Amino acid sequence: MLDYEKEADTYDASRGGEARAEAATEAVLALIPARTGRLLDLGCGTGTVTRRLVAARPGLRVTGVDRARAMVRRSAALVPGAILRADCRQLPFPDATFDAVTSIWLLHLLTAPADRRAALAEIARVLRPGGTYVTTVGKARSHDVGSDIDAVLAPRTRPPAADAPDTVTAHATESGLIPSGEGHFVGVGQGRSPRTTITDLGRGWFSTLPPGAPQATRFAELLSRLPDQDRRRADPVFRLRAYRKPG
Repeated sequence: MLDYEKEADTYDASRGGEARAEAATEAVLALIPARTGRLLDLGCGTGTVTRRLVAARPGLRVTGVDRARAMVRRSAALVPGAILRADCRQLPFPDATFDAVTSIWLLHLLTAPADRRAALAEIARVLRPGGTYVTTVGKARSHDVGSDIDAVLAPRTRPPAADAPDTVTAHATESGLIPSGEGHFVGVGQGRSPRTTITDLGRGWFSTLPPGAPQATRFAELLSRLPDQDRRRADPVFRLRAYRKPG
């Protein structure tokens, strides 16, 4: 797993920056009722989406939460007075505090089922009856865009996705949430080129391919033979699912 304390300064530049944040915000808000009063942005990271949620709906009171200190520092600079450091498995809020909760690229990090269940239980607890939870699902699979890069990497071993849509829905249902909608957004600027993929292999971005492992070295060699080394292939399309707490 990436060290998000170290990644904070370069996180946005490597993930589409403001254009990606704008696309994500628009898609999230399309799944949240217009009269939502209080919203919790869980795993808010650098705060680029959090800030846009605040700006998009002037009446919306947004609180951002992240566990990484470096991310909290960055997001607090963008959204002063609205960011807290906390763990998604044990939130520091009373029951039924928020009308909506969002999490963009969080659940895929919770590889232990117990951690996912704890996070979904906490989300359900802090939601008010009738409230909405919106989250990304299937993050890793979204990066498979059918490119020549994907063909090279296809033989790699993949662990079960922590944020697979059916898995998330099962945990949400256990916590009393019911499916209420779906959406998607383009990961603007996140299309991979052969050269950037080789760099990612060297940084350990592919969890089953440690840097220097024989298969990682072989993949890097094959990627280096692809044409247009610096041309980014298609941007990924990320999926959203919404859930409602019965009221």
